[in-house]
Amino acid sequence: MDIQFTEEQELLRSSVQRLLRDQYDLDARRRIVASEEGFSRKHWAAFAELGLLAAPFAEDVGGLGGGPLSTMIIMQEFGRHLVVEPFVETVVVAGGLIEQAGSEEQKQALIPDIVAGTKLWALAWAEKGSRFDLATVTTTARRDGDDAGYLLTGEKTAVLAAPWADHLIVSARTSGHRHDRGGVSLFVVDRRVANLDLQSFKTIDGRRAAEISLRGVRGQLLGKEGEGVAALEACRDRAIGALCAEIVGAIGELNAATLEYSKTRKQFGTTIGSFQVLQHRMVDMFIAHQEALSLMQHLSLSLGASDAGVSRLASGAKSKIGYSGKFVADQAVQLHGGMGMTDELNVGHYFKRISSINIQLGDPAYHVLRYAQLDAAA
Repeated sequence: MDIQFTEEQELLRSSVQRLLRDQYDLDARRRIVASEEGFSRKHWAAFAELGLLAAPFAEDVGGLGGGPLSTMIIMQEFGRHLVVEPFVETVVVAGGLIEQAGSEEQKQALIPDIVAGTKLWALAWAEKGSRFDLATVTTTARRDGDDAGYLLTGEKTAVLAAPWADHLIVSARTSGHRHDRGGVSLFVVDRRVANLDLQSFKTIDGRRAAEISLRGVRGQLLGKEGEGVAALEACRDRAIGALCAEIVGAIGELNAATLEYSKTRKQFGTTIGSFQVLQHRMVDMFIAHQEALSLMQHLSLSLGASDAGVSRLASGAKSKIGYSGKFVADQAVQLHGGMGMTDELNVGHYFKRISSINIQLGDPAYHVLRYAQLDAAA
Protein backbone atom coordinates (compact mmCIF):
# COMPACT_ATOMS: atom_id res chain seq x y z
CA MET A 1 0.00 0.00 0.00
CA ASP A 2 1.26 3.48 -0.85
CA ILE A 3 -0.87 6.46 0.22
CA GLN A 4 -0.83 9.47 -2.08
CA PHE A 5 -0.80 12.41 0.31
CA THR A 6 -2.54 15.68 -0.38
CA GLU A 7 -0.64 18.94 -0.68
CA GLU A 8 -1.67 19.86 2.90
CA GLN A 9 -0.49 16.50 4.24
CA GLU A 10 2.86 16.80 2.47
CA LEU A 11 3.23 20.29 3.93
CA LEU A 12 2.52 18.90 7.40
CA ARG A 13 5.13 16.17 6.93
CA SER A 14 7.82 18.57 5.67
CA SER A 15 7.09 21.04 8.49
CA VAL A 16 7.47 18.37 11.18
CA GLN A 17 10.61 17.01 9.53
CA ARG A 18 12.20 20.46 9.38
CA LEU A 19 11.35 21.31 13.00
CA LEU A 20 12.69 18.05 14.39
CA ARG A 21 15.77 18.02 12.17
CA ASP A 22 16.74 21.50 13.36
CA GLN A 23 15.81 21.23 17.04
CA TYR A 24 15.45 17.58 18.12
CA ASP A 25 18.63 15.62 17.52
CA LEU A 26 19.83 12.88 19.91
CA ASP A 27 21.85 15.29 22.04
CA ALA A 28 18.84 17.58 22.48
CA ARG A 29 16.72 14.58 23.45
CA ARG A 30 19.31 13.49 26.03
CA ARG A 31 19.20 16.93 27.63
CA ILE A 32 15.39 16.89 27.71
CA VAL A 33 15.21 13.42 29.29
CA ALA A 34 17.87 14.33 31.87
CA SER A 35 16.13 17.55 32.88
CA GLU A 36 14.16 17.77 36.12
CA GLU A 37 10.79 17.85 34.35
CA GLY A 38 11.71 15.23 31.76
CA PHE A 39 10.12 16.91 28.75
CA SER A 40 10.40 20.27 26.97
CA ARG A 41 7.66 22.88 27.34
CA LYS A 42 9.50 24.92 24.72
CA HIS A 43 9.12 22.14 22.16
CA TRP A 44 5.52 21.52 23.20
CA ALA A 45 4.77 25.19 22.53
CA ALA A 46 6.49 24.87 19.15
CA PHE A 47 4.30 21.86 18.32
CA ALA A 48 1.23 23.93 19.19
CA GLU A 49 2.42 26.90 17.11
CA LEU A 50 2.99 24.62 14.12
CA GLY A 51 -0.56 23.26 14.45
CA LEU A 52 0.44 19.70 15.37
CA LEU A 53 -1.74 19.65 18.49
CA ALA A 54 -4.75 20.80 16.44
CA ALA A 55 -4.18 18.54 13.44
CA PRO A 56 -6.24 15.47 14.44
CA PHE A 57 -9.29 17.33 15.84
CA ALA A 58 -12.40 18.20 13.87
CA GLU A 59 -12.76 21.81 12.75
CA ASP A 60 -15.93 22.38 14.82
CA VAL A 61 -13.93 21.95 18.05
CA GLY A 62 -11.03 24.13 16.95
CA GLY A 63 -8.94 21.54 15.12
CA LEU A 64 -7.65 21.27 11.56
CA GLY A 65 -9.70 18.21 10.60
CA GLY A 66 -6.72 16.02 9.73
CA GLY A 67 -7.93 12.92 11.59
CA PRO A 68 -5.91 9.69 11.85
CA LEU A 69 -3.84 10.38 8.73
CA SER A 70 -2.45 13.57 10.26
CA THR A 71 -1.72 11.65 13.45
CA MET A 72 0.08 8.99 11.41
CA ILE A 73 2.25 11.56 9.63
CA ILE A 74 3.18 13.30 12.89
CA MET A 75 3.87 10.13 14.85
CA GLN A 76 6.02 8.58 12.14
CA GLU A 77 8.32 11.61 12.31
CA PHE A 78 8.18 11.60 16.12
CA GLY A 79 9.25 7.95 16.01
CA ARG A 80 12.25 8.82 13.87
CA HIS A 81 13.42 11.41 16.40
CA LEU A 82 12.34 9.65 19.63
CA VAL A 83 10.20 12.58 20.73
CA VAL A 84 9.30 12.22 24.42
CA GLU A 85 6.59 14.90 24.68
CA PRO A 86 3.12 13.40 25.44
CA PHE A 87 1.41 13.82 22.06
CA VAL A 88 -0.30 10.42 22.18
CA GLU A 89 -1.36 10.77 25.81
CA THR A 90 -2.65 14.34 25.56
CA VAL A 91 -3.88 14.76 21.99
CA VAL A 92 -4.71 11.28 20.69
CA VAL A 93 -5.95 9.60 23.88
CA ALA A 94 -7.34 12.29 26.20
CA GLY A 95 -8.28 14.73 23.46
CA GLY A 96 -9.84 11.92 21.44
CA LEU A 97 -11.91 10.78 24.41
CA ILE A 98 -13.16 14.31 25.06
CA GLU A 99 -14.06 14.78 21.39
CA GLN A 100 -15.73 11.38 21.18
CA ALA A 101 -17.53 11.10 24.53
CA GLY A 102 -17.70 14.59 25.99
CA SER A 103 -20.69 16.91 25.96
CA GLU A 104 -20.64 19.90 23.65
CA GLU A 105 -19.89 22.09 26.65
CA GLN A 106 -16.94 19.90 27.65
CA LYS A 107 -15.54 19.88 24.12
CA GLN A 108 -15.65 23.65 23.84
CA ALA A 109 -14.19 24.10 27.32
CA LEU A 110 -11.38 21.52 27.26
CA ILE A 111 -10.13 20.96 23.71
CA PRO A 112 -9.01 24.56 22.95
CA ASP A 113 -6.48 24.38 25.82
CA ILE A 114 -5.08 21.15 24.37
CA VAL A 115 -4.81 22.70 20.91
CA ALA A 116 -3.10 25.79 22.35
CA GLY A 117 -0.61 23.63 24.25
CA THR A 118 -1.50 25.16 27.62
CA LYS A 119 -2.87 22.00 29.25
CA LEU A 120 -1.46 18.46 29.35
CA TRP A 121 -3.56 15.35 29.94
CA ALA A 122 -3.13 11.67 30.76
CA LEU A 123 -5.44 8.65 30.89
CA ALA A 124 -5.52 6.56 34.08
CA TRP A 125 -7.12 3.23 33.20
CA ALA A 126 -4.79 0.36 34.14
CA GLU A 127 -5.00 -1.35 37.53
CA LYS A 128 -2.97 -4.10 39.15
CA GLY A 129 -4.12 -7.43 37.73
CA SER A 130 -6.16 -5.88 34.92
CA ARG A 131 -3.79 -7.34 32.29
CA PHE A 132 -4.74 -4.92 29.47
CA ASP A 133 -8.49 -5.46 30.02
CA LEU A 134 -10.27 -2.10 29.87
CA ALA A 135 -13.31 -3.52 31.68
CA THR A 136 -11.38 -4.80 34.72
CA VAL A 137 -11.94 -1.83 37.01
CA THR A 138 -12.16 -1.79 40.81
CA THR A 139 -11.80 1.96 41.28
CA THR A 140 -15.23 3.21 42.32
CA ALA A 141 -17.13 6.45 41.80
CA ARG A 142 -20.18 7.55 43.77
CA ARG A 143 -22.28 10.64 43.57
CA ASP A 144 -21.39 13.35 46.04
CA GLY A 145 -24.83 13.70 47.64
CA ASP A 146 -27.14 15.83 45.52
CA ASP A 147 -24.17 17.43 43.82
CA ALA A 148 -23.47 16.73 40.15
CA GLY A 149 -19.94 15.69 41.03
CA TYR A 150 -18.56 12.24 41.94
CA LEU A 151 -16.07 10.99 44.49
CA LEU A 152 -13.49 8.51 43.18
CA THR A 153 -11.64 5.93 45.28
CA GLY A 154 -9.08 3.40 44.07
CA GLU A 155 -5.63 2.79 42.59
CA LYS A 156 -4.29 3.26 39.06
CA THR A 157 -0.95 1.93 37.88
CA ALA A 158 1.61 2.89 35.21
CA VAL A 159 -0.18 6.09 34.18
CA LEU A 160 1.99 7.42 31.35
CA ALA A 161 2.68 11.18 31.35
CA ALA A 162 0.79 11.64 34.64
CA PRO A 163 3.66 13.59 36.30
CA TRP A 164 3.38 16.18 33.52
CA ALA A 165 -0.42 16.32 33.33
CA ASP A 166 -2.70 19.12 34.45
CA HIS A 167 -5.76 16.87 34.19
CA LEU A 168 -6.46 13.14 34.19
CA ILE A 169 -9.21 11.08 32.65
CA VAL A 170 -9.90 8.28 35.13
CA SER A 171 -11.96 5.14 34.55
CA ALA A 172 -14.05 4.15 37.57
CA ARG A 173 -16.92 1.79 38.25
CA THR A 174 -20.32 3.31 38.94
CA SER A 175 -22.12 -0.06 38.92
CA GLY A 176 -21.56 -3.77 38.33
CA HIS A 177 -18.74 -6.09 39.30
CA ARG A 178 -15.00 -6.00 38.63
CA HIS A 179 -15.00 -7.52 35.12
CA ASP A 180 -18.39 -6.26 33.85
CA ARG A 181 -18.27 -4.28 30.60
CA GLY A 182 -21.21 -2.20 31.77
CA GLY A 183 -20.93 0.15 34.70
CA VAL A 184 -17.52 1.70 33.87
CA SER A 185 -17.57 5.50 33.53
CA LEU A 186 -14.99 8.15 32.70
CA PHE A 187 -14.18 11.16 34.85
CA VAL A 188 -12.15 14.34 34.44
CA VAL A 189 -9.94 14.91 37.49
CA ASP A 190 -7.66 17.83 38.32
CA ARG A 191 -4.25 16.24 38.84
CA ARG A 192 -3.51 18.56 41.78
CA VAL A 193 -6.82 18.02 43.59
CA ALA A 194 -6.89 17.06 47.27
CA ASN A 195 -6.66 13.35 48.21
CA LEU A 196 -4.85 12.37 45.01
CA ASP A 197 -1.42 10.84 45.67
CA LEU A 198 0.99 10.48 42.76
CA GLN A 199 4.26 8.52 42.87
CA SER A 200 6.22 9.27 39.71
CA PHE A 201 8.96 7.15 38.12
CA LYS A 202 11.04 6.98 34.96
CA THR A 203 10.22 4.40 32.31
CA ILE A 204 12.84 2.38 30.43
CA ASP A 205 12.59 4.68 27.42
CA GLY A 206 13.30 7.84 29.43
CA ARG A 207 9.72 9.02 29.86
CA ARG A 208 7.73 9.56 33.05
CA ALA A 209 4.79 7.65 34.52
CA ALA A 210 3.14 7.33 37.92
CA GLU A 211 1.28 5.17 40.37
CA ILE A 212 -1.88 7.01 41.46
CA SER A 213 -3.95 6.64 44.61
CA LEU A 214 -7.42 8.20 44.83
CA ARG A 215 -9.11 8.68 48.20
CA GLY A 216 -12.46 10.36 47.70
CA VAL A 217 -11.20 12.54 44.85
CA ARG A 218 -13.73 14.78 43.12
CA GLY A 219 -14.31 14.11 39.43
CA GLN A 220 -16.56 15.36 36.65
CA LEU A 221 -18.38 12.76 34.53
CA LEU A 222 -17.16 12.59 30.92
CA GLY A 223 -19.79 11.20 28.57
CA LYS A 224 -22.62 8.94 29.70
CA GLU A 225 -22.51 7.02 32.92
CA GLY A 226 -21.70 3.32 32.51
CA GLU A 227 -20.54 3.54 28.87
CA GLY A 228 -16.84 4.06 29.42
CA VAL A 229 -15.56 0.74 28.05
CA ALA A 230 -16.88 1.34 24.53
CA ALA A 231 -15.32 4.81 24.50
CA LEU A 232 -12.01 3.41 25.77
CA GLU A 233 -11.98 0.68 23.11
CA ALA A 234 -12.46 3.19 20.30
CA CYS A 235 -9.79 5.38 21.88
CA ARG A 236 -7.42 2.41 22.10
CA ASP A 237 -7.82 1.76 18.36
CA ARG A 238 -6.80 5.35 17.56
CA ALA A 239 -3.90 5.21 20.01
CA ILE A 240 -2.71 1.94 18.46
CA GLY A 241 -2.69 3.64 15.07
CA ALA A 242 -0.46 6.38 16.48
CA LEU A 243 1.89 3.97 18.26
CA CYS A 244 2.21 1.79 15.16
CA ALA A 245 3.25 4.87 13.18
CA GLU A 246 5.84 5.67 15.83
CA ILE A 247 7.30 2.17 15.59
CA VAL A 248 7.44 2.40 11.79
CA GLY A 249 9.38 5.66 12.06
CA ALA A 250 11.75 4.12 14.60
CA ILE A 251 12.51 0.96 12.63
CA GLY A 252 13.09 3.00 9.49
CA GLU A 253 15.84 4.87 11.34
CA LEU A 254 17.23 1.61 12.77
CA ASN A 255 17.50 0.16 9.28
CA ALA A 256 19.26 3.27 7.98
CA ALA A 257 21.70 3.32 10.91
CA THR A 258 22.48 -0.39 10.54
CA LEU A 259 23.04 -0.14 6.80
CA GLU A 260 25.40 2.80 7.25
CA TYR A 261 27.29 0.98 10.00
CA SER A 262 27.68 -2.12 7.83
CA LYS A 263 29.42 -0.02 5.18
CA THR A 264 32.09 1.25 7.57
CA ARG A 265 32.66 -1.45 10.22
CA LYS A 266 35.40 -3.88 9.19
CA GLN A 267 36.07 -7.46 10.23
CA PHE A 268 38.79 -9.69 8.75
CA GLY A 269 39.92 -6.79 6.58
CA THR A 270 36.59 -6.12 4.89
CA THR A 271 33.35 -4.32 5.68
CA ILE A 272 30.73 -6.46 7.41
CA GLY A 273 28.19 -5.37 4.81
CA SER A 274 29.99 -7.55 2.27
CA PHE A 275 29.18 -10.72 4.24
CA GLN A 276 26.31 -12.50 2.54
CA VAL A 277 24.71 -13.76 5.74
CA LEU A 278 24.49 -10.19 7.08
CA GLN A 279 23.14 -8.96 3.75
CA HIS A 280 20.34 -11.51 4.07
CA ARG A 281 19.60 -10.33 7.57
CA MET A 282 19.40 -6.69 6.52
CA VAL A 283 17.06 -7.65 3.67
CA ASP A 284 14.80 -9.31 6.26
CA MET A 285 14.92 -6.08 8.27
CA PHE A 286 13.96 -4.07 5.19
CA ILE A 287 11.05 -6.41 4.43
CA ALA A 288 9.82 -6.15 8.04
CA HIS A 289 9.83 -2.36 7.74
CA GLN A 290 7.94 -2.37 4.45
CA GLU A 291 5.31 -4.77 5.80
CA ALA A 292 4.86 -2.63 8.89
CA LEU A 293 4.64 0.53 6.77
CA SER A 294 1.90 -0.92 4.59
CA LEU A 295 -0.11 -2.20 7.55
CA MET A 296 0.25 1.15 9.34
CA GLN A 297 -1.18 2.97 6.33
CA HIS A 298 -4.03 0.47 5.98
CA LEU A 299 -4.97 0.93 9.65
CA SER A 300 -4.83 4.73 9.47
CA LEU A 301 -7.06 4.81 6.39
CA SER A 302 -9.52 2.43 8.08
CA LEU A 303 -9.58 4.57 11.22
CA GLY A 304 -10.27 7.66 9.15
CA ALA A 305 -13.13 5.94 7.34
CA SER A 306 -14.51 4.35 10.55
CA ASP A 307 -14.57 1.00 8.77
CA ALA A 308 -16.39 -1.92 10.30
CA GLY A 309 -13.90 -4.30 11.85
CA VAL A 310 -11.31 -1.58 12.48
CA SER A 311 -10.86 -2.80 16.07
CA ARG A 312 -9.82 -6.25 14.81
CA LEU A 313 -7.45 -4.61 12.32
CA ALA A 314 -5.98 -2.48 15.12
CA SER A 315 -5.19 -5.57 17.19
CA GLY A 316 -3.68 -7.29 14.16
CA ALA A 317 -1.52 -4.26 13.44
CA LYS A 318 -0.42 -3.85 17.06
CA SER A 319 0.72 -7.47 17.08
CA LYS A 320 2.35 -7.64 13.64
CA ILE A 321 4.05 -4.25 13.79
CA GLY A 322 5.09 -4.92 17.39
CA TYR A 323 6.80 -8.17 16.39
CA SER A 324 8.38 -6.46 13.35
CA GLY A 325 9.69 -3.67 15.55
CA LYS A 326 11.18 -6.13 18.02
CA PHE A 327 12.81 -8.11 15.20
CA VAL A 328 14.41 -5.05 13.62
CA ALA A 329 15.54 -3.67 17.00
CA ASP A 330 17.07 -7.02 18.00
CA GLN A 331 18.94 -7.32 14.70
CA ALA A 332 20.16 -3.73 14.81
CA VAL A 333 21.60 -4.19 18.30
CA GLN A 334 23.23 -7.50 17.36
CA LEU A 335 24.77 -6.14 14.16
CA HIS A 336 26.19 -3.15 16.05
CA GLY A 337 27.63 -5.45 18.71
CA GLY A 338 27.93 -4.46 22.36
CA MET A 339 27.98 -0.74 21.53
CA GLY A 340 24.43 -1.11 20.22
CA MET A 341 23.03 -0.77 23.74
CA THR A 342 25.20 2.14 24.85
CA ASP A 343 23.79 5.63 25.34
CA GLU A 344 26.23 7.02 22.80
CA LEU A 345 24.38 5.42 19.87
CA ASN A 346 20.74 5.99 18.99
CA VAL A 347 20.22 2.25 18.38
CA GLY A 348 19.80 1.39 22.06
CA HIS A 349 17.35 4.26 22.55
CA TYR A 350 15.17 3.01 19.69
CA PHE A 351 15.34 -0.51 21.14
CA LYS A 352 14.07 0.73 24.51
CA ARG A 353 11.31 2.84 22.97
CA ILE A 354 10.02 -0.03 20.81
CA SER A 355 10.11 -2.34 23.85
CA SER A 356 8.04 0.19 25.78
CA ILE A 357 5.47 0.64 23.01
CA ASN A 358 5.08 -3.12 22.77
CA ILE A 359 3.62 -3.32 26.28
CA GLN A 360 1.54 -0.16 25.96
CA LEU A 361 -2.22 -0.82 25.56
CA GLY A 362 -1.56 -4.55 25.21
CA ASP A 363 1.49 -6.52 24.12
CA PRO A 364 1.67 -8.39 20.77
CA ALA A 365 0.66 -11.72 22.35
CA TYR A 366 -2.46 -10.14 23.90
CA HIS A 367 -3.50 -8.62 20.58
CA VAL A 368 -2.96 -11.88 18.67
CA LEU A 369 -5.47 -13.50 21.00
CA ARG A 370 -7.86 -10.55 20.74
CA TYR A 371 -7.60 -10.60 16.94
CA ALA A 372 -8.49 -14.29 16.91
CA GLN A 373 -11.45 -13.74 19.24
CA LEU A 374 -12.81 -10.85 17.16
CA ASP A 375 -12.24 -12.84 13.97
CA ALA A 376 -14.21 -15.79 15.37
CA ALA A 377 -17.03 -13.46 16.43
CA ALA A 378 -17.24 -11.77 13.02
